[in-house]
Amino acid sequence: MDWQVIFQIYYIAMVIFAVYFFIMASANVLGMKICTSKPKIINGPLVSVLVPARNEEKNIENCISRLVKQDYQNYEILVIDDFSNDKTNEIIMRIAGQNSRVRAFTGKPLPENWNGKAFALEQLVPHAKGEILLFTDADTIHSPTSISWAITNLQNTGADFISGYVGQILKTFGEQVTVPLIFFLTGFLIPIFLSKIVRLGYFSLAIGQYIVVKKNVYLSAGGFTAVKTKTSEDVYLARHIKKCGYKTEFLDITDQVFCRMYTGYGEGIRGIGKNIYDFFNKIPILLILNAVAIFLFFCLPFPVLVYSLLSGNPAGNPFMIHLITVHILFTLTWLIMFIGRRINWLNAFCWPVMYFNLLFMVLWSFYRSVTGRGFIWKNRVVK
Repeated sequence: MDWQVIFQIYYIAMVIFAVYFFIMASANVLGMKICTSKPKIINGPLVSVLVPARNEEKNIENCISRLVKQDYQNYEILVIDDFSNDKTNEIIMRIAGQNSRVRAFTGKPLPENWNGKAFALEQLVPHAKGEILLFTDADTIHSPTSISWAITNLQNTGADFISGYVGQILKTFGEQVTVPLIFFLTGFLIPIFLSKIVRLGYFSLAIGQYIVVKKNVYLSAGGFTAVKTKTSEDVYLARHIKKCGYKTEFLDITDQVFCRMYTGYGEGIRGIGKNIYDFFNKIPILLILNAVAIFLFFCLPFPVLVYSLLSGNPAGNPFMIHLITVHILFTLTWLIMFIGRRINWLNAFCWPVMYFNLLFMVLWSFYRSVTGRGFIWKNRVVK
């Protein structure tokens, strides 16, 4: 066995991965910006804004107070309390009593084989009067043009379904090395621009913080019922709607909606970790192969470079140029993503920590899933 040849293949593959990520990040960021229109339409079809809330007493009032101040004229807001055990329901009822545009609902017990958030939203749909459905989370903060943005982009793109990246608020170091990993899964691996020309559902993406869909399309595709068992119900809904023959778009919403997804490292690990195994359709071999690839091609380069530099003879490593190239490309890739997502660009230099963190989450997600332990999220067990 010629180890020199094996190492050569390994380092070349490392560079290929880094080049691919750089190209994908650049193409996806640029493509989203080119295809995203500024909000212009302030009157049009009735929009039903659907908000599920479970244990959101700290966020729900701020979310609804922003939604009732939209410049778009024709919309309603439906909020459902999903069996909260805090003051969420009390706050929702008070707001609904003070604003005629807001309607409040109380959720039913979660049936077997249903994901909680998907079931909450599915309960709201029959009450929605609008031609357009806008699903958004209770911890989001909307600009006054959020709904106008949705209608403008539905019209300009001719899409039936739109989602995208909202502005992420990161306050702690734990959040800074955890939340951006959603860009790894959706911004680097998948060529989003191909969703415009390829009918495969795999190229369709969504983030549940903001989803806009035509109601007739949603109903025709079977809605959340079609993906009721999925933890990543947002992604699978986008893929399902694409498979049904409808047009989906993934755009840049960073200046319209903002969200602090998690309040620290532990919550971020649980929040993202519960979706990873599901993202790979719960196929063990896929997750294992991805874990190996993450370790070999994304985690290992940094300690190898550090070792080479500290050895006192970095020129003695015949693959030093490969290592340097990989580090430059990884840094540029994260810079592109952070600048494009309006996140502090200095966070881009934390990518070695983020990659090791990703590997930990992949393995943790796999362990919790295959052992049947699941994940505790909002006082529910998610499997």
